[in-house]
Formats: sequence, structure tokens, C-alpha cells
Amino acid sequence: MSIHRLIIPILGLFLYQTSVAQRLDGFQVNTNDKQLELEKTFLDKVDFGRFKTHLTAITSEPHPAGSEANERVKDYMVKAMQEAGWEVKVHPYDVYLSKEPGESLVEIVRPFRMPLNQQENFVAEDPYADHPALWKGWNAFSGSGDVTAEIVYANYGTKADFDKLKELGIDVKGKIVLARYGGNFRGFKAKFAEAAGAAGLLIYTDPGDSGYMRGLTYPDGIFYNETSIQRGSLLTVDWTGDALTPFEPALPLDSKEKIKRLNPEEVGLHTIPVTPIPYGSAKEIMSLMKGQAVPTGWQGGLPFTYRLEGGKELKVRVKVDQKREFVRANNVVGTLKGSSKPDEWVILGCHYDAWSFGSTDPNSGTAMLLALSETLGKLAKAGQRPERSILIAHWDAEEHGVIGSTEWVEQFRDELGAKAVAYINLDAAVSGRNFGASSSPTLKKIIMESAKAVSFPDSSKTVFEVWAKNQSEPSIGNLGGGSDHIAFYMHAGIPSMSGGASGPTLYHTNYDNLHFYEKFADPSFKMGGAVEQLVGIISLRLANADIIPYQVSRYAKDLEGHFSGAVNQIRRFEKDFGGFMKSLEAISSLKESAENFDKQLAEKLESGTFDSKKAKAINQDLLSLEKSFIDPKGMYFGNWYRSLYASNDPFSGYASWILPGIQYEIELKSTARLQEWDDRYANAILDLKRKIDDLLEKL
Repeated sequence: MSIHRLIIPILGLFLYQTSVAQRLDGFQVNTNDKQLELEKTFLDKVDFGRFKTHLTAITSEPHPAGSEANERVKDYMVKAMQEAGWEVKVHPYDVYLSKEPGESLVEIVRPFRMPLNQQENFVAEDPYADHPALWKGWNAFSGSGDVTAEIVYANYGTKADFDKLKELGIDVKGKIVLARYGGNFRGFKAKFAEAAGAAGLLIYTDPGDSGYMRGLTYPDGIFYNETSIQRGSLLTVDWTGDALTPFEPALPLDSKEKIKRLNPEEVGLHTIPVTPIPYGSAKEIMSLMKGQAVPTGWQGGLPFTYRLEGGKELKVRVKVDQKREFVRANNVVGTLKGSSKPDEWVILGCHYDAWSFGSTDPNSGTAMLLALSETLGKLAKAGQRPERSILIAHWDAEEHGVIGSTEWVEQFRDELGAKAVAYINLDAAVSGRNFGASSSPTLKKIIMESAKAVSFPDSSKTVFEVWAKNQSEPSIGNLGGGSDHIAFYMHAGIPSMSGGASGPTLYHTNYDNLHFYEKFADPSFKMGGAVEQLVGIISLRLANADIIPYQVSRYAKDLEGHFSGAVNQIRRFEKDFGGFMKSLEAISSLKESAENFDKQLAEKLESGTFDSKKAKAINQDLLSLEKSFIDPKGMYFGNWYRSLYASNDPFSGYASWILPGIQYEIELKSTARLQEWDDRYANAILDLKRKIDDLLEKL
């Protein structure tokens, strides 16, 4: 026997003994080692090959919401989860959206006629690029119209950009606006353009943002080529979900339970024609523009000076004839019922509809969850069922406006409030090899600790070590907009996280397919198994802990930083602002109670003195903590957004707003309601403190 053959088993025994000695948050001494043994079994049972099998099956054809192909993806998921031993239910909704692009065209009509391309080129080495079901570029919820007009360039089409045009004396009224992707949600580009009086809008991805200015373009590299087109929804109502049923689920039209739907004319949907084009087509228009040069920061990557106006001699025609209708959306929700706490739910989810093939966005997450359902199913069949129920949900119609998940949350809002431990969102969760996460405060620690238990592929390091680099704690972001955590976190007050391994993506183009994935995202296909292992460890710890492993003290730590940042922002336009004194005093009280709770809970768990009755009462109270930030009055920019803690930015659509009530006033540069917000935040924080004090008494 060689010395290496002798050392390896000894090293393995050492690592195993070290892991057994590890103390897990939320577990008593007598359950701690059992959990670690389960995790070892779980990690061993993950079949790394299943991710590729599922990804290949569900992204072999384009499958936008409402399509027959999307129905086939739904059926595949139902069958896969049922075969894995899960109880599967399909939740149908009839939602109002643009199912297909309809008719569209873009052409230069003066000084000469030139039809402009609206479709990605075929690529010889990419067998998916010429799929017969592929559509032109389109924006769902565009208005319909046929307009011929002059051109105005509006940079990214943000509110500030349109304000700048007005300041420069550029009249947008009756003209077609050309704006590049980036800076804000595409729907706000349309909203601001229409408010300024534009007759139409064209949106393109500039090569300075993703194109030859950044590096090699597809198929040689990961950046947009001159025919790549970003599709996407334009929906910008003052709530998330179905456009006609805020606060209520869009149940099927033939349902016995009748839901009042708003009139489509009442909700402010866009009326001007809007469509995306590739930068190859934008170049043809912009090279003919003759107006004044753009301001600093507005120049993109095309090889000429950008101009603000095209002049009277340049006319462009934009035609969109797009139908809006009721479309059946189906959520697929599988349940692995808990053995001892079936009415406490750990929920994982990812949407499955895609603008095209969706191999990175979103279905890398879908494929990983299908593989995870199989691994957890194996454990359950072997008698290792989780203590709490684990739900895996596949949401429909996310791309049109985060619709499927929102309708489900609205339908089961009260039940979720009583039962949901956490929501873990995994949209595009295996689109590369760069792990990252965003989270509500209480879940940050469990993400980091779980990452220490999983090996990073092709490395001697753990996921945590690769993620944190040389820092003691990796950066964990704050949840913003753009995906299925919104209703759970910002409307219902359920602790949430979003995470996974990111990487290159030809976002919302027809090139987001298996060929791109295998060539650029993860040629090894190993990250699917690694992310499955990490998500599984997080889920099993949340599901099996005697006491739900929230890090309660993280609230005060994070709130201190958020309020400090808000005060600094306000003092940029109101230098004498005195601060949020009531809220800061409340945070100080919260910090003492929360740190005391975390300390005493750890001691009680170490001594193993919890009986099941006491643990049940504590867990039920823990589920209510995040609800302290749920205010029925909601936000001034939309009362559907009820969390005082977090919201998506209503001006960009994607960014995270922490302390959104205050952030809205900062955006408006207003101090009129700051006292009101100090009162509302202080009350919420003190309510959270009172709940923690009650928990301390129960310990």
C-alpha cells in the first residue's frame, strides 16, 4: 500500500469527524448529528448527470407562455416529479397578456426605403438557431399602431434621459424614440416615451453594452452579435402580477369562484407601438441622423458620433399589430409532505416559460429543481422524509410580468402567512460558474453556512471559499425586482432568497439555447449538480431544524446600515436633515433583544431541553417576524407593495429598494413625509422587538 493510499482514508475520516462535530443552527444535540449524516447521504445521492438530461428535454424548443410547447414542458415536469414520488398539483389561471407578437415591421422610408431586420441570423454551428418555431423580436404588452415619423435618440430612455431631452429643447412629441437597453426596465422606457408624446419606440442593445465593444460576439463569444434581439414584457402597472386582478388571483374564467377583473382600458397599458431591434438595424437608422451630438455619457459603441435627432429628411415606419387576450397559465407545484411538521412549508421555485429556448434563463433553474426533486424523492422512499414539507414550484408567465407566482401567492396568501418558512427563488440558477445570492436578513447565515458543506466543481475548495474569496463573509445582495420572489417577500412578508451560479447569457435572445450553454455557460455541466447540492442542504436544514434557523440578530445589523445610507442620501439635498431618531432608537432596542434571543436559543439547543410543544409554539412565532414589516397601507407608489423593508425600484423595475418608503421620498427629493416614515418604521421595528421579547419568554 502506498503512503497516498494510506493518507486518503485517514484524511477522509478526519473530515468526516470534523463535520460530525459541526454545530448547526436550529438543531439540538440529539438531532444535530442525525442531520449531518442525512446531508452526507444526500450529497452522495445527487446524480450530476440528471441536470443535463432535464435541461435537454425542456429547452429543445421555444416555449413562451401560452404556447403548445410550454404545455409540453408542463407535462414533462408533472411526470418527472410524480415519478420521483411527489404529490403534484397544477394550478390554472386565466391571465391577460400578449400571447404572440402578431404582425410587426420596421423600415426606413426616407431618404430611401429599407426594410430592417427583426430576427436573429442563422448560425451554421448552432443547430437550434434555425428552429422553425422561432419568432421575430417582440415586446409583450406593446400598443398596436402603424406610424411613420422622425427619429429622436433618448439614450437609455430613463426618466432622467427624457428630462435631459426636454432641457436641451428636443421635442419628442409625434416622433419615434430610439432607446438602448439598460438603465431601467424596458416597460418604463415605453411609459416615459408615451408620456412625452412619442408616436412609437424602438429598443436595441448597444454594442457598447453587449457587443463587439465588449469582446467576441456569438457564435465566437458571449456577447450580442449585430442580429441579437432582447425580447421582453413592457407591463408597468402599479402592482406585480396579472394586469386585471391586483390583490386577487386570476382564477379561470369558468371558475365557480368569480373574481372581479378590471377593464383593460382602466389600467394604463401602453398604446404606442413598441418593438426591439438588433443593433445592426439600429445602425442603419442612426448612421443617417443629422442632429446635434449627444451629451456626455450618451455615446454608445456604433462607429460614428451619436445624434439626438434624425431631422426631417429621415423618416422611419414602425408597425405593430399585437393582440391581448386571456391566456391559460399553469403553475406546477409538487409537495414532499413533512413527517412531523407538514403544515410548515419550505418553498423553492423557478419559472419555466421562456422567450425562446431558455437554456440559461430560466430553465437552468428548472432543470436543477427537477433533479433535486428526484434526489429528495430517493431519500423519502428510503424513509428519510423531511420533518417540514418541501414544496417545489414551477411558475408560468413570469416573463410577461412575474404573473404565475403572484397569482398563486394571492390565492394562498393567508395560508402562506401561517405556514411558509421561506421562499427560495432559483431563476436561471445554473447559468454559469459564479455563485452569488441575495436574501432577506434572517436567511443570510444559513446560505453561507450551507455553502461550506458543498464542494465547488473542479476545485479543492468549497462553494463558500470560492464565493467569499479572501473575505470572512461573502457579499450577499438585497432582493430587488424582476423575478418570482416579489409576491412572497414584498407582498406577503415571507423571508426569501434568490441565488445560484451566474454566468454569460444571451439574455432573451433566440441564441439562449443548449449550444450556447454547452459552449459558454458550463461546458462541464457540473454546476447543475453543485447548485442542487447547495440548495438541497439549505432546504433540508430549514425543513429539519428543531427551531427554524433564522438569524434574528441580522435584522438590527442590516437596518443600522440601511438607515445610515438613507440619511446620507437625504443630506445630499437637505443638508440639515436630523435623521430618523425614532427608528434608530427602535433599532437599538431591537438589537439588544435580538442578540439576546440568538444567544439564549443557541444555549437551549446545546442543552437539548426543548420539548415538541414548546418548539412548535416558538416556530409559529418565528413565522410572524417578517410580517412586522408588512403594512396594509403599503407604498405611495403602489399599495400592493406592502413591505416596509424591501421593494423593487418602481422607476427602474429591477433594482432593490431597501426602506422603500424612504427611498421613494429620496427619489422625489422630498422631505414632506419623512416624519411619517420615521413613525411607520419605528412602529414596525418595535413590533418586531415585542415579538422577539415574547419569544425570549417562551425559551
